[in-house]
Amino acid sequence: MNNEKKIIIGSRKSLLAMKQSKIVMENLNVIFPNYTFEIKGIITSGDRLKTWPKNQSKGMFVKEIEEALIRGEIDFAVHSMKDLPVDMPDGLEIAAITKREKHGDVLISRNLKKLTELEIGSCVGTSSPRRKMQLLLIRDDLKIADIRGNLDTRLKKLENGEYDAIVVAAAGILRLGWLNRITEYLSDDIMLPAPAQGALGIQIRKNDKKIQTLIKKLNFKKTEIEVKAEREFLRAMGGGCRVPIGALARVKAEALHIEAIVIKNKTNFCRTAVKGSKKNPQILGKKLAKKIKTILMKKAQKRGE
Repeated sequence: MNNEKKIIIGSRKSLLAMKQSKIVMENLNVIFPNYTFEIKGIITSGDRLKTWPKNQSKGMFVKEIEEALIRGEIDFAVHSMKDLPVDMPDGLEIAAITKREKHGDVLISRNLKKLTELEIGSCVGTSSPRRKMQLLLIRDDLKIADIRGNLDTRLKKLENGEYDAIVVAAAGILRLGWLNRITEYLSDDIMLPAPAQGALGIQIRKNDKKIQTLIKKLNFKKTEIEVKAEREFLRAMGGGCRVPIGALARVKAEALHIEAIVIKNKTNFCRTAVKGSKKNPQILGKKLAKKIKTILMKKAQKRGE
């Protein structure tokens, strides 16, 4: 950039993404008052599409931002970690993972009824196979319908009566300050989150040592360990946003506990956990994936598949 003290941040243009980037920018302003930070909104292919393809790519909300980073049009990018594919373009890396907001999902209903109180046949909106399948494990009498659009768009669709309730990530609602909209925080027993849900990742060019030095100040070690375990589990399962997979890792003292669910259908799923040292989160993620694959394979053999 022409001005060495001016740093350009790349972000999706959605209300939530810009808010998340602003949070990062404000933190950097405090640490580095001699620098000027500016957010550049970028429209991604996921934002442009009115309807998402059945074989939607997990990178559809980051591809254009990563390309701008590679070209040097921005100095770093702020992403929701759950939107990032486990493999990223050559030359890019995650330099910091910020402290995680609440990891789970919330139910927002028009009539303020909780999940167990919704009437039979109530229409619940979610575009996530993970949320859909876990909801049906609890309430198979509900009608689960796709819902598209950014968070504010989804809330408007709910208000307009298109749905009786919607399920969304708690982190987005909380970052936007919309706590009063939440009807119910769904417990981990009901709904395991997407891997890395609630965490923000800051992506940079690997060779940009100046930006790397700045950004590393924002890294939160506990969240980094948990996210590494969850994303390695996802990688080992070969899953993406189309696969009903939930995972949650938690650091407790020197130990790391990771639990996950993989759902093929309402009668064929596996939910289990492993624990070990927090020093090797990726190894633990792979161990859990191997355990779940073995359990699912044995179940398939029993059914004669």
